[in-house]
Amino acid sequence: MHRTRGSQRLLALFFAGMMVLNYPLLALWDPQASLFGLPLFPLALFGLWAILIATMAWLLEHSGD
Repeated sequence: MHRTRGSQRLLALFFAGMMVLNYPLLALWDPQASLFGLPLFPLALFGLWAILIATMAWLLEHSGD
């Protein structure tokens, strides 16, 4: 049962990542926006990507409990 639930959570995370990192939502960002001279779009993109990787790692580590 735990293995199926873990697979479902990883699949849901995959689809959430696809939705967040896909064109329609990315088009909402203002590419010219910056904070302290750093462009926000690449920072947000890599930040979301890092969050997805960290969440996936956490799910994989805790799926055997």
